[in-house]
Amino acid sequence: MAMELRQLVYFEAVARCGGFTRAAADLHIAQPAVSAQVRRLERELGAALLARTTRRVTLTDAGALFLTRTRRVLAEIDAARRDVADVAAVLRGRVVVGATGVFGTFDLPAALAGFARRYPGVALSLHSGLLTDLVAELGSGATDLVIGPLEVSLPSACSAHPLVSDRLVLLAAPGRLSATSPVDLAGLADQPFVSLPEGAGLREALEAAVPGVRVPFEVSTAVHVRALVAAGLGLALMPASSAEVPGPEVEVHDVRPTVAHPPFGLVWREPLSPAARALQRYVVDDG
Repeated sequence: MAMELRQLVYFEAVARCGGFTRAAADLHIAQPAVSAQVRRLERELGAALLARTTRRVTLTDAGALFLTRTRRVLAEIDAARRDVADVAAVLRGRVVVGATGVFGTFDLPAALAGFARRYPGVALSLHSGLLTDLVAELGSGATDLVIGPLEVSLPSACSAHPLVSDRLVLLAAPGRLSATSPVDLAGLADQPFVSLPEGAGLREALEAAVPGVRVPFEVSTAVHVRALVAAGLGLALMPASSAEVPGPEVEVHDVRPTVAHPPFGLVWREPLSPAARALQRYVVDDG
């Protein structure tokens, strides 16, 4: 005779409820069926699991040991059922990703493409914006995951995982600056700058590093910042990764004093849908 899952379920219910009648009520089945299956389980094991009296049911020593194993088995089965349900949900899910205009050396297109190949049934969408706006969308449910700088001002309700580190450097058109690295930021207040919009972390870093800075050219992406800098319209304080990707030629200068930059990473807020959880795990573990 093979041990059956329902026998484990019935035995655990009897032990938890303290009797066959209560266990049957908890399981919504007839009491004789519970008694019969537990007796069959005991015969299969060759040991009494329960000590029965007219007033109550208690565990034997063998029953106490077997109950511990039984609950582990049932917990694993429940977890397996959830995993299968999650996979089914991922196959038909939807994930909205928000990304800031700069996300360092993290290859977001490659990560999204790899995830799409692994989960072709998931509908992916991507939009960009300021970190504060995107994080607010996590709270409203409009966005599932955010890629951007992990600033210390992130709400406590959010979880974050760093992906890549970076440092801030000064970008200039070739030959624009006579000074060699590192460039003293305090001496650049009379220079025009190109920057991301107000509210962006990079803009705040620039304004803190260069008091009174002028920003006549404000754009929303690192690509546009670099293009305007290369055209000679201004300087820019940007992550070094912005100068390491192909694009218009710029000079890259270290700065003095050094300006800290937070790592770029993934931000989310619980609870995540199964599809969003799958993308979060993919980016953290495989992306």
